[in-house]
Amino acid sequence: AGAEVDGLPLPPPGPGGQIAPATLHLDPLHGLHMARTLGDLGRALGTQTCPLGTETDSQALIAIDTEGRVYALDHTGDWYLGPDIDTALAALVAGTQPTRLTTG
Repeated sequence: AGAEVDGLPLPPPGPGGQIAPATLHLDPLHGLHMARTLGDLGRALGTQTCPLGTETDSQALIAIDTEGRVYALDHTGDWYLGPDIDTALAALVAGTQPTRLTTG
């Protein structure tokens, strides 16, 4: 997915449905400093994750796992965005409320 979206800015098309839509910048380099955090998330989920980009307003890190599932990590928690990149990006720019990841 990284090769497809490297450095791509993605502004929202309008107001969000449930929450403010995200303005995205898809560039894996935004997550290079988050290797430990991404490793911890991957271990908790039983997979491996890598950075995909950021939400530019909140500075949330967008990550993808080896199965193609997409997550956001920010100061309020970790969020499941969707089973694939298309679903996740559509939800982010549409302002759809993501699902909070919980332990247990």
